[in-house]
Amino acid sequence: MRLGDPETMTPRFGAVAGELEGFAYEGAAMGFAVVDLISPWPRRRFLRFVARAARRHVYMAHVGAGWALARTSLRLAPRLGPLDPLLRWLVIDGYGFHAGYFHHHDAIDRQRRPSVVHGYSQNVFDQGLGRALWFVKGADIAGVTAAVRAFPQHRRADLWSGVGLAVAYAGGVGAEELAALFSAAGPYRLELGQGAAFAAKAREGAGNPADHTEDACRVFCRHDAAKAAAITDLALEGLDVTDSAAAYAAWRANIRQRLGASPDKERPG
Repeated sequence: MRLGDPETMTPRFGAVAGELEGFAYEGAAMGFAVVDLISPWPRRRFLRFVARAARRHVYMAHVGAGWALARTSLRLAPRLGPLDPLLRWLVIDGYGFHAGYFHHHDAIDRQRRPSVVHGYSQNVFDQGLGRALWFVKGADIAGVTAAVRAFPQHRRADLWSGVGLAVAYAGGVGAEELAALFSAAGPYRLELGQGAAFAAKAREGAGNPADHTEDACRVFCRHDAAKAAAITDLALEGLDVTDSAAAYAAWRANIRQRLGASPDKERPG
């Protein structure tokens, strides 16, 4: 078995527990992406990994590619090859997570974005940054809430979306804390739910459900995880991907709209 060959990696993931499997694929994708980014000729190892071994974990794999770009340069992104018009934005999400997790003094405390992040990439960067907040603050509800509220108002929606994704995918708290976080999100509860729905879809596609994902979806989305994942699929209907940024923004907005159509009486107290 050649360790550098994406096609031969799948058996090695058998040692990772199903619930944690996505993180292993995220790390492997980062490695293959780094090889693509630093190679003097096109290798397309990341795309080969996504197309075969990591096809069930395609969301996490794209996030891993974002880590690779954060460790090299965002300007090298074309070396990864032609990416899916929607999933390519998860690369920027991963880039934002890396900034928040490894450079939190700059990205979170000083609220700085890298100068190379422009346009709608700033919104997606902040979604990744919101995910990092959940880990940097140690799943502390008060700490996460205070950190998000310290940001300018125009950045909070994307940050809450990232928080929702991290909570639902990675877990770390119980029912009481989930309800407290939902309450703290205030006007950004639909963003919290949109992030949780993304997490549910990632786990559904990978076939590795988790109880904490189910719990988070029931609180943030007012649906079980299966329904939340289905909403992300329904939100794709009629989407024009000609403009990649507009399509990704519309996808997220459509998810929030569908979540908002659920009866208010189902909201947690």
